[in-house]
Amino acid sequence: MSVLERVFYFHREILGGKYPNSRTLTEHFEISLATSRRDISYLRDRLLAPLRFDAQKNGFYYAEGFHLPFEESPRIIFLLAMLSKLADEAGLGELQEVRQLEQRLSTMISPAYGTINESLQCLWIEIESIDHQIFEIVIEAVVKKQLLALQYRSIGEETTARTVAPLQIINYQGRWYCYAFCSLRQENRLFHIGRILRAELTGQDIPDNISLDRSTLGQSFGIFQGKPRYTAEILFTSTAAELVKNQRWHKNQEILPVKKGVLLRLPVSDDRELVMKILQYGAMARVLSPPALMQRLQDEITAMAENYRPQPPRVPPDHREITAILEK
Repeated sequence: MSVLERVFYFHREILGGKYPNSRTLTEHFEISLATSRRDISYLRDRLLAPLRFDAQKNGFYYAEGFHLPFEESPRIIFLLAMLSKLADEAGLGELQEVRQLEQRLSTMISPAYGTINESLQCLWIEIESIDHQIFEIVIEAVVKKQLLALQYRSIGEETTARTVAPLQIINYQGRWYCYAFCSLRQENRLFHIGRILRAELTGQDIPDNISLDRSTLGQSFGIFQGKPRYTAEILFTSTAAELVKNQRWHKNQEILPVKKGVLLRLPVSDDRELVMKILQYGAMARVLSPPALMQRLQDEITAMAENYRPQPPRVPPDHREITAILEK
């Protein structure tokens, strides 16, 4: 138990009119009298609690009204509840440490924590399940600054063994990534943690010449990072314009009001994600430049249209035909 937990318990005992003393902490938390006395001194001297000792009742009380920091702040209670909800949405809700933290917070701060926790909901899309054991090893490697041995499966299902120097853990749109220097490719790479089949600490420290250069991150739109190749210009109209004008797609974006809606400008390195993002707005989004991105959208829309080209009337496929389509 931490000193904060013991102080909160002692504080609650005082508010309950129970006149606690050092033995109260000693017996409840099974700690020494010296530790109990230090906790009480911390409450009085560091948290400035107006503690007074009643000799007749052999315990402490407050000479005037007192609240611990954060205890009654609705904004702090809301923030703590939101962190718990976001952990669930990020796929980390089943980690033992997350659940332990939530249990401690619910008893330490205020009964209002439970109320706001039930009244708050955070929803993401494309949430993926991750192997918690692998995730914990990646975290440990980042914290300890140790090299990590991986078995990694690429999108093309190729599995490779790599030794990487993990530099940063990233959550992007509900998916977890590890930004690391890859010894196999001899460059910084982004590893999708959901594609790591096995992870093991090597016990070797990350070399001093490998470090996180934050100036190289976030230069362009999306998760596929790199030096910007061009600036995309996209016109949004109707409902899309009303939505996009309040959105932040990139830190260096520009949003300009125009006659038909809003014009979004942003730096792009790899346009795979941007193409999908534009398509979700349908006819309410139109690429104005560069021509190469316009062509990418045209090709994708043409390919999509082929999937919906009208076919001659026919008898609905039976079970065997459906199975054959799915197996292709």
